[in-house]
Amino acid sequence: MNIVLISTYELGRQPFGLASPAAWLRKRAHRVTTFDLSRQPLEEAKVREAGLIALYMPMHTATRLAAQLVPALREMNPRAHLCGYGLYAPMNAEYLRTLGVSTILGGEFEEGLSHLAERLGRNGNGNGASASQQPEPLISLARQKFIPPDRQGLAPLAKYAHVILPSGEHRLAGYTEASRGCKHLCRHCPIVPVYKGVFRVVDRDVVFEDIQQQVAAGAKHITFGDPDFFNGIGHAMALVESLPREFPQVTYDVTIKIEHLLKHRQHLPRLRDTGCLFVTSAVESVDDEVLRRLDKGHTGAHFLKVHRIFRELGMVLHPTFVPFTPWTTLETYIGLLRVLRENELVENVAPIQLAIRLLIPPGSRLLELEEVRRLVGPFDASRLLYPWRNPDPRVDALSEEIEQIVASDEKRKLPRQAIFERIGKAAHQAAGVKAEFAAQPVLVSRATIPYLNEPWYC
Repeated sequence: MNIVLISTYELGRQPFGLASPAAWLRKRAHRVTTFDLSRQPLEEAKVREAGLIALYMPMHTATRLAAQLVPALREMNPRAHLCGYGLYAPMNAEYLRTLGVSTILGGEFEEGLSHLAERLGRNGNGNGASASQQPEPLISLARQKFIPPDRQGLAPLAKYAHVILPSGEHRLAGYTEASRGCKHLCRHCPIVPVYKGVFRVVDRDVVFEDIQQQVAAGAKHITFGDPDFFNGIGHAMALVESLPREFPQVTYDVTIKIEHLLKHRQHLPRLRDTGCLFVTSAVESVDDEVLRRLDKGHTGAHFLKVHRIFRELGMVLHPTFVPFTPWTTLETYIGLLRVLRENELVENVAPIQLAIRLLIPPGSRLLELEEVRRLVGPFDASRLLYPWRNPDPRVDALSEEIEQIVASDEKRKLPRQAIFERIGKAAHQAAGVKAEFAAQPVLVSRATIPYLNEPWYC
């Protein structure tokens, strides 16, 4: 069968969500074409030949873009079977079906896609938009026997995110996953409605074979995209202990919860010594009331403690935030900026992190809170979320202003410090108070810590 796999956006990295199912499907003798539309044009001829078109939906932005693409795909090939797969697909199944997406696969999707392709092949290459109820599970948490991803046909690594070092060196960055899902139940996290506290590990040999093919393609750095690299601490440390032996010139980065960084702090020196350039951690807020509502498992004080530990170890922490929530005030937003400035964390935070607005998608555990159910509006299918407004309209206006500041200043490639100062000025003006710090001239845009040059995180 001719199969087309499409990714619309995956944070500037070569899509694992295309490479992994492509390997499963090609192993079964299907003819698979992959398109990462953030880096490649869609070829209409390939779409017209396909019996199955599957769209990868790992996050909110990607799902919205995929939904917008569906009518064009249906027009190009009305006979093809459309499938949506990935984290956000089952959360938006009802809406996707109204668009003509016949099969929805979430969780461990490779096996389901393979089963779907075999089923369609037996039935004569698909059954279009009028498919009956799918036999494949909407969400599968079955233990799969992973195989190495097949990255042939994807855009070259040079077109994706690079790591920028303080020396000015740019390193090609690859991406892989050593585990999926998460054993934690943070209320705002989109992983929770699908995995519900379950996580699955990928065999070390599979992880290393995937890294090897990316190193052969020029990668000198690897991002481990696990939702939390320390969910399985034994698995994680066995991987990093082997990395320098297998790939002595390759650096890496990981994502780990504040809670786990404290619990497993004894392992942090080994991360540093095995080539970990930085650790990303979803701090979300420094306001303990917001953290309690999000059920994050840490406090603002815990975050600052981890920051001090990293400084003592000579490591780099990249905190990420959701600064605009229904509970944000102008004072607490300014307080976040104050914490970042006083703790010399401005360079560690991608400016977009100071503009992120809380998303409440279908199935979110936030909807368990009565106060959230009272404040949200009806589900907005076009935006794939439950809309909300802050009780103080000045906060929503500031959110929009800061989003515009970040977008324009990132385009101009201004240094993080300069963007931070513009954000601080806007926040203080919105609150009608004098700015707490004077702007300093920043003449040169250069990295003072290592970071990926495509820092979007939603």
